[in-house]
Amino acid sequence: MTVLGRTNKIGYSARRVGLAFAFALSLMGGVVQAAPMAASAPELGSAASFAILAGTAVTCTNSTIIGDVGVYPGTAVTQTLCPVTGTIHAGDPVAAAAYADFLSAYQALALVPCDVVLTGTLANVTLAPGVYCFDAAATLTGQLTLDGPANGVWIFKVGTSGTGALTGTNFSVVMAGGGQPCNVTWWVAEAATLTDSNFVGSILAGAAITITGGTFTGDAFAKAAVTLTGANLIGCEGGQVYGQHCNQGVGNGTENCDPGNSNQGDPSHSNDEVGGTPGNPGRKGGK
Repeated sequence: MTVLGRTNKIGYSARRVGLAFAFALSLMGGVVQAAPMAASAPELGSAASFAILAGTAVTCTNSTIIGDVGVYPGTAVTQTLCPVTGTIHAGDPVAAAAYADFLSAYQALALVPCDVVLTGTLANVTLAPGVYCFDAAATLTGQLTLDGPANGVWIFKVGTSGTGALTGTNFSVVMAGGGQPCNVTWWVAEAATLTDSNFVGSILAGAAITITGGTFTGDAFAKAAVTLTGANLIGCEGGQVYGQHCNQGVGNGTENCDPGNSNQGDPSHSNDEVGGTPGNPGRKGGK
């Protein structure tokens, strides 16, 4: 029960018990059903416009970055066969402001209470919106399905005991039920390392982020360095991967944003399907 934005202790305890029971069911092939009181997405401030923010350096090799890149207080950005579609801010006031907002969001997320404590690799697990935590490190493989509505929010916290890294190898995250990639946030106490994974969600890491191979849909924010090798990263703002911002003429992407078919999976959202004028790229008659 929520009163004036606050949850009483009985209601909160019941919610935790219900979610814990639901998670146990998920291990048997069910879906965790979170309580109606959903988590809130973190406020990123000016950091929200960046696909990558690093405290020390960004190194990108044989990869693609869709979105802005920032480094602060460091200034090093190294690109080798690595096109960046956005603007690079290295040690400038824009990067400084964004990095400060990232730190504020990181600290705020550290205080968010957990709904369910997770264990295991999350392979073949389906989770509804909610706040999920690993007490220490998380070593993930296989496929995790996030099933929820378009406004559903998932928050994963790794290392809530104070230490813990995120490691994903051949790990994939699949959105279902209308859930949006950029409503997924991974808070990590230490480093995050992804290898040959198709990852979904924004990472806020207390150390470095290293992505080797695979795809990354979301933003990568790290207190230390961000390193990409043979990977494709699509940031939330640069790639417009929320589902309702797909423009004409931007090419196929994670939302099938091809010219003439920008309905984001729902014909009612498309200019063409609702009578828009063909051949007018960039029009915004859809939702």
